Amino acid sequence: MLFRRMGIAAAAGFCRRMGIGLRAGADLLRLLKAETKYGSPRQREAVSHVLESVEAGFQISDAMKQRAAFFPRLMVSLTRVGESTGKLERTFNTLADHFDQQVALRRLFLTSIAWPVIQLGLGLGVISIVIYLMGILTPSTGGQMADILGFGLRGGKGVLIFWGYIACVAAILWSLYFAYQKNLGGVQNLVPLLYMVPKLGPSLQTITLSRFTRTLSLALGAGLDPIRSVKLSLDSTDSDYYRGGGELFESAIRDRGDTLAGGLRSTDLFPEPFLHLVEVAEMSGTESESIDHLAVEYEERAKMAMRTLSGVATGIIWMAVAGTLIFFIFRMASVYLGAINEAAGLN
Repeated sequence: MLFRRMGIAAAAGFCRRMGIGLRAGADLLRLLKAETKYGSPRQREAVSHVLESVEAGFQISDAMKQRAAFFPRLMVSLTRVGESTGKLERTFNTLADHFDQQVALRRLFLTSIAWPVIQLGLGLGVISIVIYLMGILTPSTGGQMADILGFGLRGGKGVLIFWGYIACVAAILWSLYFAYQKNLGGVQNLVPLLYMVPKLGPSLQTITLSRFTRTLSLALGAGLDPIRSVKLSLDSTDSDYYRGGGELFESAIRDRGDTLAGGLRSTDLFPEPFLHLVEVAEMSGTESESIDHLAVEYEERAKMAMRTLSGVATGIIWMAVAGTLIFFIFRMASVYLGAINEAAGLN
């Protein structure tokens, strides 16, 4: 059976309930049984499978791994470490904090662009109404209403065609996003070029580095070795461009005995200012503690970057709305002036 990956909001809720329950001394099986009542059908089925596997003698991390297509890899890996160190409740609570942070960043972005998107929707709605009215109204002289929009669309059929065009544009944008997510044709190798785009590129890079450092902090703090921690952190970026650096990092650590910063530098994935901060963090304390401070700093940077991204998205939407309004104003003015000139010529 195919599973869609567990959403970050659902993952945050699951980890929070498990962490609180285990800290309160509740039995693991009872907690899992209660979790079978939460979430989507996919989540309930996956948790039910975990419950059955744990009842059969498997560890919870092994049971999650059997549903690796659903549970986040970070959750599975850190749960295994939490079991081996006897700190499972702390692991779940830490994971909950991590996923809550991701939810907060996403909510910040969506909230920022909500009003511009509503404006865009209202603008498209007004255009649809005008197209429909041009099909049902007739001028006093007979015939059809003047095509003030210049689309050649009228009535209900015209509205359907107009929204068909909108759907095609949306489908193209979604296809581009899907192609990037799935790295079709190795498109993620263009990430360095994307990072060169003013405002947009640095913001995206900062958000990616924030996810990397937070995951690295969680993994090192849970007791994972640096190689596994970095590979897990690279995977958390959801980018094959970053995942490709895992083997280079491992080779630098095993073969040359590089430090964490040196190993990261060998991947050619990270900007020099970030690597300098990692070096400073390494000199200031233990790896897990120093990277945790770095993760906190990048979380704050990610919030500012998210505001920048939302500002860029808002600007693009407003420009689209303003451009559309200006186009239609000039179009209607030209139709009106054309009618006046035609009437003057007849006279």
